Amino acid sequence: MAMLSFERKYRVRGGTLIGGDLFDFWVGPFYVGFFGVTTILFVLVGVAMILYGVSQGPTWSLFRLSINPPDAKYGLAFAPLKEGGIWQIVTVCALGSFVSWALREVEICRKLGIGYHVPFAFGFAILAYATLVVIRPVLMGSWSYGFPYGIMSHLDWVSNTGYAYGNFHYNPAHMIAITFFFTTCFALALHGGVILSAVNPGRHETEDEPVKTPDHENTFFRDTIGYSIGTLGIHRLGLFLALSAVLFSAICIVISGPLWAEGSVWADWWDWWLKLPIWA
Repeated sequence: MAMLSFERKYRVRGGTLIGGDLFDFWVGPFYVGFFGVTTILFVLVGVAMILYGVSQGPTWSLFRLSINPPDAKYGLAFAPLKEGGIWQIVTVCALGSFVSWALREVEICRKLGIGYHVPFAFGFAILAYATLVVIRPVLMGSWSYGFPYGIMSHLDWVSNTGYAYGNFHYNPAHMIAITFFFTTCFALALHGGVILSAVNPGRHETEDEPVKTPDHENTFFRDTIGYSIGTLGIHRLGLFLALSAVLFSAICIVISGPLWAEGSVWADWWDWWLKLPIWA
């Protein structure tokens, strides 16, 4: 549906959580609202702090730029700006902008009279980020366990953390998360492939061949794997798989440190399998 014809249904009054009619406005085709304003403010402050931190040196190289968390000696206290305080402010701004954006999505859902599936799903992404920079550092007792904001520094942090706690390849929550990630790609690739095959005419068909219906798509999967989940079901399945991947990735990082100390070996956890009575 073209955006112009859709705006008649979209540009309705009400649905706001805060601000009432005062913040019930658009900029062009985009709804703003109170939480759109707070999102913009948080982004501006956060970006300004990042630029300030980068300006302090030692480089402007895109791949080497890094806003690092405070040193372990500061624990969970506020650190000086140049010693991790910038990272703390950027983290607050990031969380503020993410939550504001999710609440703006809630307002749009209220305007359209639809469910809250989109902000609910985005909430899992916010949870994953908060787990990395707030929940786990708090459980570990220091902001130094948060990841740095940079490209190479972030990748180094992922590698070092993954190996410091017994190698993530043996982390059972990590295994489940990766399985869900790959299954999400697989399921939605099948879905996208069958949609394209139904919409695009084959080489043996004429250009005026009518577009296939969902019955053809269901028949394909019933003939291929014996079952078709349906047009609505595949989207519900995709949402479940994607959110499960994010959830278990958050569980993976939370148990790496607070529950399993540095230097522990995940492989030892799997000894329960060898201790089953059936092997005796």
